[in-house]
Amino acid sequence: MRMVGSILGLVFVLAVVWFVMKSQYSQGPAGMQPPAEVIDVVGVKSDLVSIGQAERVYLASHGSYASIDDLQQDGSISFSGTNRRGYNYTADVDGGQHFKITAAPVDPAKTNWPTLSIDETMQVAQQ
Repeated sequence: MRMVGSILGLVFVLAVVWFVMKSQYSQGPAGMQPPAEVIDVVGVKSDLVSIGQAERVYLASHGSYASIDDLQQDGSISFSGTNRRGYNYTADVDGGQHFKITAAPVDPAKTNWPTLSIDETMQVAQQ
């Protein structure tokens, strides 16, 4: 009888631990983003930095900043600015003076995800 009680206690403790771990990894800590969002947002930030670096190289060789399509056609970036990781990338350029690349979520499952941008200062900002 004592052994049955010990086994039931152990099963109960394991069930509680499993439930807590499952909830922690599926939703993230309180106030934190889910893991899938964190991973995709880090990827989008990396894309923005790559595009910003490509803009700098393009400026050095052409004397002005370029659109996303121009950077892709030039071979400065290897991906399209449309629906990458559920985000669309757009460029607002002012010749050789300024640029701002914006990444906005377009995937319906990502409507509450952040819109990010980078400019010639190479600082990624959340809007």
